[in-house]
Amino acid sequence: MAAASLDLQGLLARLDPTADVAHRHIWLIDVFDWLRGDRASPQASVGRVALLLDAIEARPELRERLRAWWRAFTQTVDLTTLLADYGFAPRTAFLSEFSERLRRKILPGTPETTDASDLFRMVLPGVFDAGWIALLDEPQLARIGHLLADAALDDDGAPRWRHTVMDAVTYCSSQVVAAGFSPELRLRTSVEHHEARPFHALMADLDELREQMFEQPAGEEGDAALQAAFVAFRDRLDACRASASSVYTHLEDNGISVGLVFRLRQLRERVLRIRELLDCLMPAAPAPNVARLVGRLVLAGGERNSIRALIASNSSMLAARVTERSAETGEHYITRDRASYLQMVRKAAGGGALTSLTVLLKFSIYAIGLSAFWSGFWSGLMYAASFVAIQLLHLTLATKQPAMTAPAMAARLGDIKTDAAVADFVDEVANLVRSQVAAVLGNVGVVVPAMLGLALLVQLALGRPLLDAAHAAATLQSLSLVGPTALYAALTGVLLFAASIVAGWTENAFVLHRLDSAMRYNPRIGAFLGAARARRWATFMRTHISGFASNISLGLMLGLLPAFAGFFGLGLDVRHVTLSAGQIAAAAASTGMPVLQQPALWWAVAAIPVIGALNVSVSFYFAFRLALRAHSVSLDDRARIRSAIWARWRSRPISFFLPA
Repeated sequence: MAAASLDLQGLLARLDPTADVAHRHIWLIDVFDWLRGDRASPQASVGRVALLLDAIEARPELRERLRAWWRAFTQTVDLTTLLADYGFAPRTAFLSEFSERLRRKILPGTPETTDASDLFRMVLPGVFDAGWIALLDEPQLARIGHLLADAALDDDGAPRWRHTVMDAVTYCSSQVVAAGFSPELRLRTSVEHHEARPFHALMADLDELREQMFEQPAGEEGDAALQAAFVAFRDRLDACRASASSVYTHLEDNGISVGLVFRLRQLRERVLRIRELLDCLMPAAPAPNVARLVGRLVLAGGERNSIRALIASNSSMLAARVTERSAETGEHYITRDRASYLQMVRKAAGGGALTSLTVLLKFSIYAIGLSAFWSGFWSGLMYAASFVAIQLLHLTLATKQPAMTAPAMAARLGDIKTDAAVADFVDEVANLVRSQVAAVLGNVGVVVPAMLGLALLVQLALGRPLLDAAHAAATLQSLSLVGPTALYAALTGVLLFAASIVAGWTENAFVLHRLDSAMRYNPRIGAFLGAARARRWATFMRTHISGFASNISLGLMLGLLPAFAGFFGLGLDVRHVTLSAGQIAAAAASTGMPVLQQPALWWAVAAIPVIGALNVSVSFYFAFRLALRAHSVSLDDRARIRSAIWARWRSRPISFFLPA
C-alpha cells in the first residue's frame, strides 16, 4: 500500500479544475485505473477507495479543488444521456445495431467528449468495476456523497442530481411511450391491454410525480402526495410492461420477427431502468441505490458492446420458433411400430430409386465440361429438383430426417424430472435411431442396384461404359475411407443442419408476413388464379414451404460448396451417403467384374456406413443442441438423459435397430 500511496499523491497533484475537457477526463480515467490497480481482487480496489477518501478529506484545499472539478464536470457533461440511454441501442433495427457495435469495437474512443456515455465506457470498461463497486459499504458511499454534494446544488439550493435523474426518467419514459405507440407493437397488443391504453397516460402520471417532487412544499401532507404520485406512476409503468409482453403471445402464434423482439427487449430494459432511477430518487438515503445503478450501468455497457450478446439475446425466440416448427414436421419421421417401420423402408426405397437418376444426371453435367462454378450451379439446381421431387412424391431421403427429428425429440423434454419421463424419452431415442437406420438402409439398398441397372442401360444404349476407366478409378479413390471422406461427410452433416435452419426461418417468415392469407384473399392473385385455385395454392404452399426451402437450399449448398471452396483454395467437398453409394455403384458398373478384385472398391464401400453415420449424427447433434437451448434444458437433466441412453444401449442394443 506504500507504493499505492506514493502513486496517489502524484495523481492528486494533477487535479486541475481549470484544465480543458480532454485533460480533466484523462485525469478521471487515470483515477479509476489507479483504483483498479492490478485487478488482483475487488477487495483491493475497495481498499484503494478508502485511501483516496482519506487523502482528500485530510487536505481542505484538495477537497475544494475536487468540488470545483466536479462542478466543472457536471456543467460540461450531460449526465442524463448516461442515465437514460447508456446500454440501449439508439437504433431500433437489429442489423444497424449490429454494425454500430462492430464499429465501436474497431474504432477507438476519445476522452475529449461531452457525451457521458462515451466517457463512462472509458472510465469503467469492464465487469471487474461492477464487482468492486458492489462491495462499497454505506459509510464509504456516504463519504463520497458528502464530498460531492455541495458542489452540485442548483441556484435554489436543491440538489442538481435529483433534476438530472428526473430528466433521465422523462427521456426513458418518452422512449417507452414511443415504442408502445409504434405500429409494430400496437397492432400486436392483446385486446384487453390495448383497451386499457396504459401508454396514453404514462407521461401525465410522470408530470404529476415531477410536480409533487419539486413544486410541492415539504411536510407530512406533501410526502403522502408524493408517495401516491410515485405509486400511480409505478403501476402505470407496470401496465405498459404487461401490455408490451402480450405481444409475445401474438408472435408465438404468428411467427417471430427478430427486429420486433429486439424492440420488445429494449422496451423492457427501459422500464427496468426507470425503476432503478426512481429507486435513486425516492429514498432518504439513496447512496446504496446509486452504487447499484452505477454497477448496473457497467454491466449494461458490456452487454451493449457485445456482438455475441446481441445475437444470442435476439435470436433465442427465433431459434425456439424454428425448432417448434421443425418439431411439427419431425414427428412424421419417427417410427414407433413395425408397420410404420416397414412404411419408412418403402418410402426410403423410393427415395433411393429416384436418387439413382440424380447420380446419372450429375455425371451427365460433369461430362459437359463446364467451369467449376457453372458445374456446381447446375448440379445444385439438379439436386434441388431431385429433393423436391422426393418430397412431392412423399418419399424419404434419409439424411433429411435428423435435423427435423431433433427438435421433435427436444420438445419432449419439457417435463423430464421423473424417472418414468426419462424412460419414455429413451424409448423415443430408440424409435428415432431405428427410423434413421431404416431410412439409410432403404436408400442405400435400392440406389445401388438401381444405379447398376441404369449404368447397364447406358452402356447398352451408347455402346460404352457410363464412366471411362480413369473417371471410374478417380470416383472410387475420392470416396475411399482412406482420405478426407470422413471430414467431408461431417461437413455435409453441417449443411444438412443449415438447410433445416433455412427451412424453419423461411416458414416463420411465411407465417409472419401472412403470405398464405395473401395468396388466398388478395384480389389480384384471385383474379389471376381464380378463387378456388388460389385457396388450393395457399394451402399447398403453407404445407410445403418448409420442405421446399430445405430441399432447395440443401441442393444448392451441395452443388456450390465445392466450387466456392475451390475458389479460395480450400479443396473441400461434400459426401452424401445416398449419392455416394450411387456413385460407387456407377463406378463399379463402368469398370466391370475386375473391380471386385480392386482394394479401391472395398475401401469406398467401407466408407458408406461412416458417411451415413456422420451425415446423420452431425446434423442431429447441431439440431438437438439448438433445440435444447431453445427449451432451456438444464445440464443436470442432460446428464441424466445421457446415462439412461447408455444404460439402454448396454441392456437392449437391438432396440435401436429393429422394432419389437
